Amino acid sequence: MPQPTTGSYHHGDLRAACLRAARELLEEDGGSGLSLRAVARRAGVSATAPYRHFADREALVSAVASEGYLELAAVLTAAHPAPATPDELAAVAVAYVRFALDRPALFRAMFAEPCDPANEERAAATAAVRQYVHGIVHGVFPGAAPEALSTAVWALVHGLAFLHLDGKLDATSPEAVSAQVTAAVLAAFAVAPTKA
Repeated sequence: MPQPTTGSYHHGDLRAACLRAARELLEEDGGSGLSLRAVARRAGVSATAPYRHFADREALVSAVASEGYLELAAVLTAAHPAPATPDELAAVAVAYVRFALDRPALFRAMFAEPCDPANEERAAATAAVRQYVHGIVHGVFPGAAPEALSTAVWALVHGLAFLHLDGKLDATSPEAVSAQVTAAVLAAFAVAPTKA
């Protein structure tokens, strides 16, 4: 268990120290133990210090979620920067589900925790992911209605992520996850998987 870093933060990085502490707490026990007071203890600062950057728990969760969305966007882009085929789209879907499985507490904070709807940072990060998905769908299915299809694709992949997280689908190995996600995405578009 990480120990509090009393006295180790320097002026100017209190926000980063609070976000790091919040993410550690999320990974340890999900959202149940996450509070501004717990973050202050973990960061080794006064109980009121986090309020300099976060009005309440929702603002803190929104900031953590914003980091998560940026990390997710980087993971998806690394999986394939410009997918143009259903197989490449499936590879991005696998990366999305792997992100959820590798960072379950962060993923739940991004999608299942109450947040501050007025948080500009979170709104911008969410919009970036939405725009990325929209771009993928347009690239893979140029003749389709991009808004409706991008929503359907995101819903499919997001549902697969939560089904794996909640133990409804086999997540015992990366290969099992990859096979299930790929098959589901390709089936949704009536495309037979290619043989390796």
